[in-house]
Amino acid sequence: MNNQLGSIYRQTTTQSCNFPTMDGPGNEQGQQPGGRRGARMRGGRQNRGRGRRGHRRISDDIRATIVDHVVNHGLTMAEAGRRVQPNIGRSTVSSIVQTFRRENRTAKLPQTGGRGRLFTPQQEEAICTMVRANNAMRLREIQRTIIEDNDVFENIRTVSISTIDRVLHRNQMSMKQLYRVPFQRNEDRVKEIRYQYVQRIMELESSEPSHNFVYMDEAGFNLTKCRRRGRNVIGQRATVDLPGQRGGNMLFQSMAS
Repeated sequence: MNNQLGSIYRQTTTQSCNFPTMDGPGNEQGQQPGGRRGARMRGGRQNRGRGRRGHRRISDDIRATIVDHVVNHGLTMAEAGRRVQPNIGRSTVSSIVQTFRRENRTAKLPQTGGRGRLFTPQQEEAICTMVRANNAMRLREIQRTIIEDNDVFENIRTVSISTIDRVLHRNQMSMKQLYRVPFQRNEDRVKEIRYQYVQRIMELESSEPSHNFVYMDEAGFNLTKCRRRGRNVIGQRATVDLPGQRGGNMLFQSMAS
């Protein structure tokens, strides 16, 4: 009897400890054999490379400056790359200097083949000037200004906002956070304008015949609207002047003599 109970106990213990085991590394989806899911790493597939970086276009002026730093002033290529804005890597500086020594030129070769550019270099500079003057200017506002301008852009009848965006990127203009800067009300230029105004009023009061003065007063009603993003040259902040009341102002004017 005792021998039978001992054999039954040994069989039960062996069956209860017969757990399934996982041998092998598992498949590509991180699953173990038998349908069991193992630990998975976050982020999808691993060992993915970085995306292709855009080609940086360097102006002829910066190329000439780099050559002057290296050839005439004896700076290293790394130091010459840090002297210009935006900074340029050592390998790019080396390529520019080698081109100068082989071909005796600092200007890049003209573009060949393809449709060609829509804007001339002077027109691209005019677009960049618009953005520098108003960092909060939208692409559609630039598009409307270009189409309505019959002087600088007289040959442009239509242009897409994607083309304007490419022009800005080509000239190192990037989208960034817009910083609001308060007006400098008490700077020397403003004080000089106030002084000239008072002097002019005194001259008119003392002259003959007598003059009647008309004063204009305005009341600003704040409208809650402001842009948070703008464009400017890489390495420089995009700013917008901040008036006394934040946001746009709707003006009501009245006159009294």
